[in-house]
Amino acid sequence: MKNKSTVKSILGYLKKYWLLIILSLILAFSSVVLSLSIPILIGDGIDLIIEEKNVDFEGVGSILIKIIIITLTVGVLQWIMNGINNRITHNVTKDIRNRAFDKIKKLPLSYIDSHPSGEIVNKIISDVDQFADGLLMGFSQFFTGIVTILCTLGIMFYLSWQIALVVVLLTPLSLFVASFISKSTYSLFKKQSEVKGQGTSIINEVIGNLKTVKAFSHEDEELLRYDKVNNELERVSRKAIFFSSLVNPCTRFVNSLVYAGVALAGALLVIKTGAVSTETAEAGALTVGVLSCFLSYATQYAKPFNEISGVVTELQNALACSGRVFDFINEREEASDKGLPRLEIADGSVKLSSVSFSYTSEKELIKDLNLSVRSGMHVAIVGPTGCGKTTLINLLMRFYDVNEGEISIDSQKITEVTRASLRSGYGMVLQDTWLQNGTVRENIALGKPDATLDEIIAAAKSSHAHSFIKRLPNGYDTVISDESSSFSQGEKQLICIARIMLSLPPMLILDEATSSIDTRTEMKIQSSFSTLMKGRTSFIVAHRLSTIKEADIILVMKSGKIIEMGSHEELLSRGGFYKNLYNSQFEAKEEIK
Repeated sequence: MKNKSTVKSILGYLKKYWLLIILSLILAFSSVVLSLSIPILIGDGIDLIIEEKNVDFEGVGSILIKIIIITLTVGVLQWIMNGINNRITHNVTKDIRNRAFDKIKKLPLSYIDSHPSGEIVNKIISDVDQFADGLLMGFSQFFTGIVTILCTLGIMFYLSWQIALVVVLLTPLSLFVASFISKSTYSLFKKQSEVKGQGTSIINEVIGNLKTVKAFSHEDEELLRYDKVNNELERVSRKAIFFSSLVNPCTRFVNSLVYAGVALAGALLVIKTGAVSTETAEAGALTVGVLSCFLSYATQYAKPFNEISGVVTELQNALACSGRVFDFINEREEASDKGLPRLEIADGSVKLSSVSFSYTSEKELIKDLNLSVRSGMHVAIVGPTGCGKTTLINLLMRFYDVNEGEISIDSQKITEVTRASLRSGYGMVLQDTWLQNGTVRENIALGKPDATLDEIIAAAKSSHAHSFIKRLPNGYDTVISDESSSFSQGEKQLICIARIMLSLPPMLILDEATSSIDTRTEMKIQSSFSTLMKGRTSFIVAHRLSTIKEADIILVMKSGKIIEMGSHEELLSRGGFYKNLYNSQFEAKEEIK
């Protein structure tokens, strides 16, 4: 059933190019028919030279010219056919890759968070490459092989039904052998593809965190971890290759039996009829030329089985790989918000009513959370690690949907408006920065692509990024990426802050937005943030409690619940959890001193 579903999906992508496929089939049929006419010409030529002192040189010369013309024509037809096959294959793989990449943005974040990025990359790149190889081989050899088998059978029955019957009786044995072995290889190739994905994931993980690996001298442990996966890949690959490699020699053995059967049966018929050439042969008799033609057809008949056996192995691998890709493409998407209205933010008031959420059913995180935030309020969220601070931000941005309850902005439920309009209403700066491959100018203008250079520079100055940007080789036109080693984490964070300074969204979310910035620069940015946040509803997640003293309200979270709520002074005067948390930071500083 799995294979049928995968094949159905492949056919769905192929039907778009049905005209090219039909043209390829016509070219394959034409080249095969022309190729199969050559043995007949050779047989006729043999009959013209077989009798002593009776060689028809003029007839032989005419046959040679025909063979040369046919051979050149077949070469041109196959060249055109291969070009068409390559085009079909590359277009199909391009369509699949585009669909898989497009799928990423439609998947819920829960899927991305629960699957290694290397595994996803492996499906889109490596698995699609493997599928392309199998598909191209299928077009190049499978169709041609099938046409060759059918045409050679037809010609052989026309020449001598007795010998053709020998071929037909022995053929099922070859098909049975190929089918039996190929069934065993599918699961092995699927396992091989899965293990490759694990290896890719480890490589991505180590490359992305190489400094941490080296800092903890963890190189040997990572090598052992990869070596374990690599050994598993070797074991599975050897097993898959071993079984798949049995197909060719087994089918070759059967084909040799076919060839021997044709030769024996043909020789007996020639001896029985006593025919030597077409001139001396009686009607229906088998001549030496016809027998040689038959042997040539027996070879051509057997050859596609050898090729198809190799194609079957590649197709099994391609099916296994494409099955993983299609599983990814068919993953459950986020609920569509097509047709829903856009979120129109008037004042930016936010309300959470009886909100409950957990990432897994086994572990409860947020339970019956109620919160009402008035327009323009600055809300700070503090608490120990794992208390639900970032989870609350994920819910506000609708990266995750609540399990129970509802969240509203200006009395509009966020589940009843488009996600794009909801997220465009927030300006978000995270602790984890991200820079796209492009210029500094393009990175700052990410939220406002039509911004002028003057606007971009003004935003960079507000975030205090202008000073280090102008020292870059090409200033704002310097090409950077998230892996730019010349940038510190703090400098990357300043560029991300400049994006918000430029786009000026109606609401703000700052999740440890200044965690990688020195204290002096942070004080300057806090001043810029204060100006930016005027009149804007803001949510600030912070570990450094000294940075959120001026917040209108501080939410103290613990185990997914708001246990305290109030201004900085109010919470200190209560002498509760917040006061202990606040004092512990200064006690830690004193101990360090």
